[in-house]
Amino acid sequence: MKIAVSSTGPSLVDTVDPRLGRCVFLLIVDTDTMAFEAIENENQGRGGGAGIQTARTIAERGATVVVTGNCGPKAYETLRAAGVQVVTGVSGTVQEALDQYKNGELTPSDGPNVKSHAGMGGSGISGGGPGCGMGQGTGGGRGRGTGGGGGRGTGRGRGAGGGGGRGMGKRGS
Repeated sequence: MKIAVSSTGPSLVDTVDPRLGRCVFLLIVDTDTMAFEAIENENQGRGGGAGIQTARTIAERGATVVVTGNCGPKAYETLRAAGVQVVTGVSGTVQEALDQYKNGELTPSDGPNVKSHAGMGGSGISGGGPGCGMGQGTGGGRGRGTGGGGGRGTGRGRGAGGGGGRGMGKRGS
């Protein structure tokens, strides 16, 4: 039987990664021989759809069970449609998780255990990002004013900028 385990590293002594779609590695383990393949998860930095793509990779590698910390609804549905059982809430090393599964201490989940997009954003603290702002100046008298402004924004790396300008006018004669 082949079991996929989300892992923080490429070996059996590494810990189970709590994220399935954005795990660092997937270990595909043959439980009869304990031979395994470590696959660096190319979906870990993906903007969206990481869970679905990781689930497809697991199914394509022939795993019939996946053991992980957390699994969102889209990954769960993709895995179930492929006939893969999902076991969530697992922690410890990959070897410990495999031993627990083989000893019947882990049972398949009846649904996802986190909401959609739970893996995005890392710490949950809004990030800051640079923004750009343009200011427009006004001049006094009959002159023309020029101005420029700069802004700094915050929020998930997108940055919202605002700026103000000050103009200097030139008096005409």
